Amino acid sequence: MGINIFLYISVVCIWGTTWIALLGQTGEVPIVLSVFYRFALASILFLPTLYLLGKLQRVQSRDHFFFLLQGLCLFSINYLFFYNASLYLVSGLISVIFAAATIFNAFNQWLIWKKRPPVTIYISSILGVIGLLMLFWEQFLGQYNSEFLIGIAYALLGTYCFSLGNMISVRHSACGIQPWTSIAYSMIYGAIILLMIMMFTGVEWVWDSRSVYWGTLLYLAIPGSILGFTAYLSLVGRIGADQAVYSTVLFPVVALTISTFVEDYSWSITAVVGLFLILLGVLLALKGNYLRRYFLKISAS
Repeated sequence: MGINIFLYISVVCIWGTTWIALLGQTGEVPIVLSVFYRFALASILFLPTLYLLGKLQRVQSRDHFFFLLQGLCLFSINYLFFYNASLYLVSGLISVIFAAATIFNAFNQWLIWKKRPPVTIYISSILGVIGLLMLFWEQFLGQYNSEFLIGIAYALLGTYCFSLGNMISVRHSACGIQPWTSIAYSMIYGAIILLMIMMFTGVEWVWDSRSVYWGTLLYLAIPGSILGFTAYLSLVGRIGADQAVYSTVLFPVVALTISTFVEDYSWSITAVVGLFLILLGVLLALKGNYLRRYFLKISAS
């Protein structure tokens, strides 16, 4: 249980702070090119390191098909959806929509792997979404316009792609493939997919010489991609995709906590209640199986 908690906290802290780094990626470099730089750099650093350390597993040729699918879902097209959603929606609303990954994972595990999630997962998902809505309620007011639905569609597509990537990770765990091996190969395929998209769309090669761009790119590539995804997919293999994905609900909480000290974010009563509901949902998501067994034991006695 201690390792699970450590992985959970690591995912929340790493991915909850990447929003700061994303601010440094805005500028003259096209979105698809910035995402390509991120995963190309991550794969160039990660795969040789694993090989030199003797940690890169031998895999079968058919596994590369699933690495390709995972690269499509987790390391390329999903990020393009999210970046495009940010052109129409505020980041707070995108984070609320991304919380739907908890519901998508529960549904996809039942649909694809025939694993019915406990009721507590659905309850925790509902609590998380309501809590996030309360946290960002003031930001949502006045956001609706003619482009609102386009942004929601992009965000939902990105979230569902992320969920499908989780399901592929479940397959890797069942086959005994360690998360770092699948991530190293999948990132390469993700970078290749992005490169092909750029070739077909005629994206011009541009480089941002600002130090902030370099710094944030390194942060997104190493902690944000290599460490973050390794911790998250390890968690998926250990406790299941339906429970691990609830960590995504806590990302905005980390962001707002930083904003409290950096940007003088003011906590309203509504936001505090929303935070309480999110933390209650986290407790149910992590302890759901234990609570279920406890009540079954009581009812049987």
